[in-house]
Parts: sequence; C-alpha cells; structure tokens
Amino acid sequence: MNGLLKQYSLWIVVILVVILALSQLTEMQSPRRTLAEPDFIRELNNDNLKSVEAKEVGKNLIQVNAVFKTKVDGQDSMSFKTNEFRDEWKTALQTFKVDYRFNVDNTVWQDLLVSVLPVVLILGLFWFFMFRQMQGGNSKAMSFGKSRARMISQGDKTVTFNDVAGVDEAKEELQEIIEFLKDPKRFTHLGGKIPRGVLLVGSPGSGKTLLARAVAGEANVPFFSISGSDFVEMFVGVGASRVRDLFQQGHKNAPCIIFIDEIDAVGRQRGAGLGGGHDEREQTLNQLLVEMDGFNTNDGVILMAATNRPDVLDQALLRPGRFDRQIVVPNPDINGRKAILEIHVNNQKVPLSPDVDLAVMARGTPGFSGADLANMVNEAALLAARRGQDKVTMIDFEDAKDRVLMGPARRSLVMGAKEKESTAYHEAGHTLVARLLSDADPVHKVTIIPRGRALGITSSLPIEDRYSISKTYCLASIRVLMGGRAAEDIVFGQFNSGASSDLKRSTQLAHKMVCEWGMSELGPITFGGDDEVFIGRDFTKMRDFSEETASAVDREIHRICEEAYRDAKALLERNLPVLKALAEALVERETLEAREIDSIISEVGGPDLLPPRPTPDVKRPPLLTPELSVPKETKPAQPVSDAPEMAPDGAVPETA
Repeated sequence: MNGLLKQYSLWIVVILVVILALSQLTEMQSPRRTLAEPDFIRELNNDNLKSVEAKEVGKNLIQVNAVFKTKVDGQDSMSFKTNEFRDEWKTALQTFKVDYRFNVDNTVWQDLLVSVLPVVLILGLFWFFMFRQMQGGNSKAMSFGKSRARMISQGDKTVTFNDVAGVDEAKEELQEIIEFLKDPKRFTHLGGKIPRGVLLVGSPGSGKTLLARAVAGEANVPFFSISGSDFVEMFVGVGASRVRDLFQQGHKNAPCIIFIDEIDAVGRQRGAGLGGGHDEREQTLNQLLVEMDGFNTNDGVILMAATNRPDVLDQALLRPGRFDRQIVVPNPDINGRKAILEIHVNNQKVPLSPDVDLAVMARGTPGFSGADLANMVNEAALLAARRGQDKVTMIDFEDAKDRVLMGPARRSLVMGAKEKESTAYHEAGHTLVARLLSDADPVHKVTIIPRGRALGITSSLPIEDRYSISKTYCLASIRVLMGGRAAEDIVFGQFNSGASSDLKRSTQLAHKMVCEWGMSELGPITFGGDDEVFIGRDFTKMRDFSEETASAVDREIHRICEEAYRDAKALLERNLPVLKALAEALVERETLEAREIDSIISEVGGPDLLPPRPTPDVKRPPLLTPELSVPKETKPAQPVSDAPEMAPDGAVPETA
C-alpha cells in the first residue's frame, strides 16, 4: 500500500506542475499593458475614465485598475501600482462621476486561493475515490484478483448445532472436525492427520449451508465463506488469482475453515468445453486442485464445500487427499422432522393451539426437506395471522402443508361447468385407482381448485419413509398416473392435453424400470450409461447396445405403459358408480380429504371394496441396503397428478 501511495503521489505532483505551467502560459499569451501614473492623471482630467477600482495587494502598495470610455493604445483597461491613492484623485473622480471602488480586504492570498482551490478540490476528490476503491477490496477497482470470501465474525455466528436437527450422522462427522481444530493432539498422538477437505452432499433444502453456518458458530477459529460463482469473472485469470488469494488468507489465519457453497459452479467436470468462459472456469478449477494438494497437512486449514450435484464434479476434485470425506445430508426421517418442526416453532416463537401435534405433522410429511418444513411453519403462522387468530391451529398447519405440496390456491380462476366436470372426473380417476391399489401410496387429498398452473391435483403421501421401491410399487404408480386419462376415456370418450404430465412421468418411470433397474422381461440388464461431459454440465448417454436391443427396450416400455392403462381403465369400469360419485362430490365440494374419499367409496361400492390402509411402523427404522435398493426420486412429496395442466396451446382453456 505504501508503494502505491508513493507512486500515485508522484503522478499527482506531475499533474499539478502541468496545470500551473499551462496557467502561466495562458497569462503570457495574453499580456496586459501597464498604465503609467501620469497617463492615469491625463485620462482622468480628460474625463475618459469609466470606472476605477483600487485594491491593496501588499503593504503600502495599491493596484489601480482603470476602465476607459474610449480605448487608449488599443486597450479598454489598464492598471498601475502606487504607494497611495491620493485624495485629489478621489475628488476628481467624484466630480466626473466615475464609478469608483476601493477594496481593502482582497489580498494576494485570496486571489491565490480562488485560482487554486478548484484545482485542489478536483484532485482531492480524484485521490479520495481512487484510494477508496483500492482499499475497498473485493468489488472495487484494481482488486479483481482478490478473493471475495467473507470472514464470519463472532457476532455473526448465531447458528449452532443446537439449531440443526434431522442429520445426526452429519453433525457427528463435523463435530469431529471441530474437535480436531480445538485439540489436535487428541488425534495426532495416535498417528491421525487432520482431514484436508469435507464435501457436503444432499438434495436442495436438506440443510448443507445451515450445517456450515453451525460449524462457523461452534468453531472458535476463523471461518471464511464464499460462493462458487464468486471465482469466475469475464476477465481471464481472475478466478485462479482469487483462489490463490483465498488460500493465502487461510494460511495467514490458520487454523481456520474455508467454506465454498455450490462448488459445482467452479468444480464441474472438465471436458470438451466451448468458448473462453469455459476455459477460464477450467483454469480456476486447476488452481483449486493445486491449492488443495499444496496444503501442509499440519497447518490447520480445512476446506468445506457443499453441492447438490455431485455427479457433475470433477473426479480429481473428489479423490482422497483433496476431499477426504463426503458427508451425505439426507432428508430427515420422522424423528428428524419432528425435531426440525420443534426448532422452527421455538426459534420463530410461534404460539401453538392445544390441538397442534407436531408428531402427527411429522408423520404426515414424509419426504419433506428441512427447507420444506421451515416453509410450512412460516406459512402456518402467516395463515393464522391472516385469519385473525391469536394462535396457530392444526388446520393452519394442514393448509400450510397443502400450500407446500400443491402450491397456493387460485380461487379467482373460474372454470366453466364442462371444464370443471372434466377436471373432476380426471382427478377422481387418479384418486379411485390409487385408493383401490394396495401397493400405491395412499391419497392424502384431491382438489379441483386451481393451484399454480394445474387445474386440479391429487396428492398422495407414503405412509412412512421409503428408501427403496419395488416393481409392484412402480407398476401401481404407473396405473395411478394413467387413471386420469382412463376416466376421461370412459366418461367422455376423448382425451385432452391435461394428461401430458401424467404420460411423461409414467414413461420416465417405465424407462427406469427397463433400462436402470432391471424390472422387465428383458432381464437384469442395464441399458445405456454416462459417457462424456458436454460443456462441463450434463452427461450424454453412451449407447452400448444394438438397434435390435433398442427396439426391444422401446417395445418393453410401451408394453408396461399400455398394460398399466388397460388395468386402470378396467378397474374404473368395474367401479363406474364409485367414480361418478367421487366426481360429483368433487364438483360440489371442490376438495376431498382422505376420510371423505374412504366414506364415499364405502357408501357406494361397499366396505369390502377398500383395501386396509397401511399403518406406519415408527419404532422400526427402515433397513438401508444400498446395493440392492432402487433409489427413489429426490421429490417424494410430489402430487400424484397436476393435471389437467394449463398448456400454452390452449387445449385447456382458462376462463375469467
């Protein structure tokens, strides 16, 4: 910084000298002729003076500026200096009525101040803003290569592990990291080394960033936080420079923790990139790899990172020695959801009505992430305030859960009678098939009130957390998805575009059954695989099978979907009175809960028609068998149907 001050001080002095030289040159180019005192007396006696101004310019020295009525020697005005301004001159000026002024206070220093002050102010402002930008750091001029990491101060460390629930295993892993920083001898005396990097992996909203903030609150060491997108700029070399500066700060403040959020923005797989921007990102990644490998294992610097796309990260970044630990942050189970709800209720100081049972809410929200649960608590409080209540009731929580699951209701959208009837039969088809198939998820609620872009929604929730799915569950899910289209075919003899989402999801599920999970007649074989990376973003599919096999795969997917549609249609045809009763109830009430659905089916079709609802096994934790399990989609709390969807082609018209 001192070198910069000296350098810029020199330039400023040079600029000042140039400005003064130019001003003197201007004065020299326009010389002003001096008037002799006898000439002044002559012009005064000839009444040729228009105005006279006298001012002190020094001790016993007066400068007289005279303006003539007619030019003298081609000049409109002249000046001369004298020791005193005589009284007879004043009398003559009064006689000839000449405008006369005598200024005593205007000294040479004042003239100098008036002429130099604007220049000094301009240069001072330039100096101030230049060095303010230089000292401002991250986003200012001449600091493109500086890291934008923010050190979390003790006052900002408001989150601790007491504010984190539902991820006990991840908390234990991170707690060990903190203990290592606090007391490294406890581990090093047995030959252990401090981990170089910890990668938090989990779906969006599972609490990765919250865990990092809790680590910052628990660790009594400096904590640097930065986003992966803060490294790369439009300028070449900025990303690598910022990586170097970040780790230099880390080494200076060791022991410390560096946290990079959304590291996939800078750590994506290197591949056949196009354009300079991609090359710059690769340069940044290369520098990050070098810095992580260049750690001194005993300097106490730990790198933490979070991502929800571990599949796109470069393999060199994930190897041991860089990220020694990969901690999975899953969505919480029933006990974790209850603990999360309690934390948010207590932290937000939400007054609860006696009828609120958070254990029931936790059981009714399988698949919800921590962010979903936080949003649900907030929505329940807002609904209670909107309704003018003093406390939040169970009804508020149920309505908030529906808002999180299905979106806010659009009651201002008025559907015509025919459109409303078609939507009711579509949703009734989903509902009836889902309720009559014991392998499908139980129906939580069905509504024909428009929510978001959907005109109607059938929402199903698993009775307990599911970590793997079976072939019977997949087939049952496809039948449920086909139930809406089948109901329209039975009642109206035609289809509309509202079933497009159902068809897409059923086809995707059938494709995974055939190509990934070996749940088809083609046998326990997978077809296709991840091959190359395109622009560091997505994986292209490698085709490792023949055209004949591809045709067999297509036929198998088609067969699964066709059979599921026929089964759903046959089931609805056998129970057509129940389908009509459900549709009529939906037209009348617009929303049906699970108990109302069971009541209608039992009343019209008889109590023996309903299979028993499964009961949750809360005491027994689900068995995790990753090598045999089929991974469930990351959005298990999605509605069964969001159809008919308001398509842009106008197939489902929207009426005001």
